[in-house]
Amino acid sequence: MASPFLRTRHTLSSALRPLARNPTPRINHAVPRRPASTASSSSGGSSAKTVAISTALGTAAVLGYYYATDTRASFHKYLVPRVIRVLFPDAEDAHHAGTAALKALYSVGLHPRERVQDGDATGAKPLAVNVFGVELSNPIGISAGLDKDAEIPDPLFALGAGVVEVGGITPLPQEGNPKPRVFRVVSTDGLINRYGLNSKGADAVAAHLRERLRTLARSIGFTEKEMLDGAAGVPVGSLKDGRLLCVQIAKNKKTDEKDVEAVKKDYVTCVNRLAPYADVLVVNVSSPNTPGLRDLQATGPLTALLSAVVEEAQKTKRKVKPRVMVKVSPDEDDDSQMEGVVQAVWMSGVDGVIVGNTTKKRTGLVPKGVRLTSQEQKNIMEDGGYSGPALFNQTLNLVGRYRKMLDSYSLKTEGLGDAFNKDQKVIFATGGITNGDEALKVLNAGASVAMVYTGMVYGGSGTITRIKNEMREKLAIEDKKQ
Repeated sequence: MASPFLRTRHTLSSALRPLARNPTPRINHAVPRRPASTASSSSGGSSAKTVAISTALGTAAVLGYYYATDTRASFHKYLVPRVIRVLFPDAEDAHHAGTAALKALYSVGLHPRERVQDGDATGAKPLAVNVFGVELSNPIGISAGLDKDAEIPDPLFALGAGVVEVGGITPLPQEGNPKPRVFRVVSTDGLINRYGLNSKGADAVAAHLRERLRTLARSIGFTEKEMLDGAAGVPVGSLKDGRLLCVQIAKNKKTDEKDVEAVKKDYVTCVNRLAPYADVLVVNVSSPNTPGLRDLQATGPLTALLSAVVEEAQKTKRKVKPRVMVKVSPDEDDDSQMEGVVQAVWMSGVDGVIVGNTTKKRTGLVPKGVRLTSQEQKNIMEDGGYSGPALFNQTLNLVGRYRKMLDSYSLKTEGLGDAFNKDQKVIFATGGITNGDEALKVLNAGASVAMVYTGMVYGGSGTITRIKNEMREKLAIEDKKQ
């Protein structure tokens, strides 16, 4: 490229022209030299300007990319959820659009992700917690329901969660309840849903999870069998260091809950298909949207069901077997009901409890001073389970009570031999957790993991990062006081 500082030499020669009647030569003064072509200079200047503009645009694009894909960006909380509600008045449509968007963005590397590491500059991890022998990078999880068919576990892990729960998954595909079946109560940051465990079925989800594992195996030079036996050095379900993947299973709606053998067959079928790709299997007996499902929380049926699941999980063809947890309802909260669950957990050998799920109750859901719109008043009375911040106090209460009951029952099994797994039962807490202070409260009450669901619907993809930052800040303040 020609430099703008180069000049093309253009010379006009002075000539003596003989005149017919004047023999004295006349000297013509030379014309001052100038650039031969202004077009060349203009072109050079335009090129420099183009380079400058391109550089500025490129820099802006890079900075925009880093900002837009960082979970700390404020627009993830204050803009995106509101825009989605405007674009998708139906809450289920919004759910599907969000899942599709995360899946598409992840496939091209434009997904939101957490760039702040859980460890500090010294390598210490203030939020690390040991769960089932795995040191989790942090104790914040995402509850089942956001990713019903295990389509986006990796994009969800990228948001910073230590645990991701997918499902619930039924043995056979089922459509769930008729639409509309999801309703917003924006004034309370709440949701009513009566999905009814819509699922693509255990075979379809297992095929997806298997392909996910095979893809990673090929990329790092392992066989599928080697991956299942832990050759990669990461949990087999999450496929990520310091993370766990929970897979929630349930019975089909058409299976009669009174037919214990048929119910057991449903859950065992799910275990058989899905256990190889799960770190934790979660037995859902608490959905309010499947008729009769919560009846399975009675001690007898629950013990039989959980024992069958544990037995099948132990047959999983891999070195480290998946753990088993049971997800219980927040509505079955009197002492006798809770003690029945605790007894079933210990008798069956289940490893822990997820407390709790959505609630059928409609009292105490609207804080004082909050006025619902007419549409919200209608929505909150729809059939289905309510989820949102109003559940937090009940969740906190149940975690503390389950912790005491589970530990107390452990003492009762002393001296009964190897029939009982003496390890302390693990508790995951879910229901109304929206900030770091609430997460710390349930953890201090006896939970190992605090899980969010509706908090992400209203708080956006930066919710996990924000909760963890709030936890670190509070822990740092408490450390200074000591």
